[in-house]
Amino acid sequence: MTRYLVSFNDGAMDHIPAEEMPDVAKASHAVVQEAMDAGVWVYGAGLERQRATVVGTDGMVTDGPYPETKEVIGGFAVIEAATRQEAEAWAARIAASCRCAQEVREILPDPMQDEMFRRAGRNW
Repeated sequence: MTRYLVSFNDGAMDHIPAEEMPDVAKASHAVVQEAMDAGVWVYGAGLERQRATVVGTDGMVTDGPYPETKEVIGGFAVIEAATRQEAEAWAARIAASCRCAQEVREILPDPMQDEMFRRAGRNW
């Protein structure tokens, strides 16, 4: 199975009235449960708004993201799917429940990291 990052931009849900957010949360958690039941869900979360820092190669920490960055990730899910089309179908369900478009990116395989996880008794 291939892993995919499904994400949306920070602010993508700002158009949703506050009183509708409980319904959005309920709908999105229902999709998460369906993805878990289907065995495709790995992990997902929202990200704290605009609280990024950048850590340089020298260890120096600065406020981030980079000043020229126009969009940052507001939330994400990692899923495992047999095909890109399957990943996009799950992204469509997530988009409908969250009421915002989702971006789909294939996560490159890393067999060495997978082996490190296995040796550590963990699954990715």
